[in-house]
Amino acid sequence: MTMNRRDFLTTAALAGTSIALGGEVHGATKPERNGSSYMKLSLAGYSFNRFLSRRPTPAEAATAKMSLEDFIDFCAKMDLDGCEPTAYYFPAQVTEPYLQEVKHRAFRLGLDISGTAIGNDFCVPYGAQWDAQVRDARRWIEYAGIMGAPAIRFFAGNVPKGDSEEAALDRCVHGLNECLKYAPYHGVFVALENHGGITATPEQLLRIVERVTPSPWFGINFDSGNFRTDDPYRDLEKIAPYTVNAQIKVNIHKNGVEEPADFGRVVSILKDADYRGYVVLEYEGKEDPYEAIPGHLKKLRKLIS
Repeated sequence: MTMNRRDFLTTAALAGTSIALGGEVHGATKPERNGSSYMKLSLAGYSFNRFLSRRPTPAEAATAKMSLEDFIDFCAKMDLDGCEPTAYYFPAQVTEPYLQEVKHRAFRLGLDISGTAIGNDFCVPYGAQWDAQVRDARRWIEYAGIMGAPAIRFFAGNVPKGDSEEAALDRCVHGLNECLKYAPYHGVFVALENHGGITATPEQLLRIVERVTPSPWFGINFDSGNFRTDDPYRDLEKIAPYTVNAQIKVNIHKNGVEEPADFGRVVSILKDADYRGYVVLEYEGKEDPYEAIPGHLKKLRKLIS
């Protein structure tokens, strides 16, 4: 990628120019499938949150219990199809050479970079905060493209104190639309996650999806552990048809009670939706991830085969 090409793409995207690649897909339209399900296995960097340093300086990275490179090596040791390096654990100053190094390491070890993820909030008030959130999100779309990651997980956000959900929803949709002007130029899907806040229920999430400007580069990041409703499996069924990336947690929350997730049921929901793509284990259990993750991966590998 030359600087001239990058400058051109960035300028065009920020000017709001759009292109349609493939068939037209509206905000709430299900991604086109071929009538059969096919899944590959990946692991989210967040699974090692207790060991990875967040946005480390070089000195902090040198003393961390685990590096992003160690995480990629672990994924290769597990014979996974891919890895999901979460944005939180990249260096405080991200450079293109570093992103290329991540891509090189993963490819050399036989791994796809199945996606990446950021912790944005598009519900913050308009002004410097909102501008910064959108600017950072667009920057990470570019980073994902450099690494060859096909999708990036976005959050919607939370209603600020004293504000209304309707106003926050408007700002969220606006933020997503601004990013979706940018995504096609880098070949990266924007995947909105069910992550509490204004996406705490499937109805809230789909309301956002339905309002987003039509884009073939938009879909849902299915997180199996984030609905805290009376029947999270029922609610996962509602969003599965719009899924472009799936993260699987080892626990679910039903009526405020945490219990082990039924992996078989979760995978069946995705299969019934003809989902084709990555199943990404995002381990948040209390056990040592080094000890617990291999067993969970073994169960998922059997279920998706």
